Amino acid sequence: MGATWVHGVVGSPVHALARDAGALRDDAADLPYERMDGGFPDRVLTVAEGGNVVDADTVAKPIEELYRGMMDAARAGEAGGAGGGVEEYLRRGLRAYQAARPGGSKELQEVEEALLAMHINGERTDTSADDLGDLDLAAEGEYRDFPGDHVTIPGGYTRVVDHLVAALPPGTLRLGLRLHRIDWSETPVRLHFADGATTLTADHVILTVSLGVLKASVGKDVSSPGAIAFDPPLPEFKREAVSRLGFGVMNKLFIEVEAVEPEGGGHQEPARAAAPPDFLHMAFLGHATKVPWWMRRTESICPVNAGSSVTLAWFAGREAAHLESLPDDDVISAVHATLDSFLPAPPHSSGAAARATSRWRVKRIKRSGWATDPLFLGSYSYVAVGSSGDDLDRMAEPLPPGAEADRTPPRVLFAGEATHRTHYSTTHAAYLSGVREANRLLQHYR
Repeated sequence: MGATWVHGVVGSPVHALARDAGALRDDAADLPYERMDGGFPDRVLTVAEGGNVVDADTVAKPIEELYRGMMDAARAGEAGGAGGGVEEYLRRGLRAYQAARPGGSKELQEVEEALLAMHINGERTDTSADDLGDLDLAAEGEYRDFPGDHVTIPGGYTRVVDHLVAALPPGTLRLGLRLHRIDWSETPVRLHFADGATTLTADHVILTVSLGVLKASVGKDVSSPGAIAFDPPLPEFKREAVSRLGFGVMNKLFIEVEAVEPEGGGHQEPARAAAPPDFLHMAFLGHATKVPWWMRRTESICPVNAGSSVTLAWFAGREAAHLESLPDDDVISAVHATLDSFLPAPPHSSGAAARATSRWRVKRIKRSGWATDPLFLGSYSYVAVGSSGDDLDRMAEPLPPGAEADRTPPRVLFAGEATHRTHYSTTHAAYLSGVREANRLLQHYR
């Protein structure tokens, strides 16, 4: 339900760890929840609301190429000096594309705008931003992935974590302790835990909590779930960086589906009977429908493995948080309405079976809940408008301030994806930041 992808395999320390852990072996008896690399999915069906398939060559592909080209330019620092947020940058590009194209009906423009919105929703899940207008365009030029394919780990990330833990001396790892206060006024640092657990002391603490937890910790109500009290309070430079940076929510919704038998029996190929649709890209047109607002801001529904009856939809921002609050029946009803709109029943179908969920019926669902998890309070970070990569560097600075300059022992060090200037939001950023802080301590004692 959490980390899934290795973003680039060439030179990635996480990919190397997965290889060393034996987690890259494709064991058919132990399929992961998601395995969407290696050429899968090779077929994408783009559908406009109402069930009309969008022509791939003349409509869907040109808009996708426009979107990808503009994002590639932004990440190469070639956005033409444009400032502000990413969404307006993309919409300016679409307007220029439409203005330069001869002809083009109002209906075509509406579909093109819906396709761009679809890709924007996909970018929102990649970044966790609620609104791409809040995602800083200039900062995109600093973001980096490792070269090579983006892959999932057949054995799952748990295998990688277990591999790392196995290298620790017995008794090193202690679970079930919830930190609620850090007293770093002097050495040793004192760590106070909830539920009356014994206070721990340490010469150095490497703090790896999420940016969401730090945001709660610098807020007005430090008694809120997940917040950590700092004594003395975090310095102003650290509090301001925490406040300026973006930290959003991304949730997954796993949907098990089954095909609805055609009314009156009918013939259905066995290979397709239990298989969900191909990778479904959804272009919402803004018409009044039964599809609720939060469902209208997802990009796609796709099988988690080729031929699997389990499909996956991604949600970001407000709808991701809202998804956590809904009862299962409401979520299933929303998925049914969406399938009805995008995959309507064949013309010869009628009656209860066709009204249920077009060609597909939802059997059960499972979803993540990162917004309300007090240990995370969200998913991962992004550089918001008004922030910059400098704030990510400030996140990484140890306490007390200036410790490295005057050789004062650092008491509290910070690691985690939100402390890495170029790889933030990824698992490899979290790993690299931990190595960075371990090396910081090693350098101090040399």
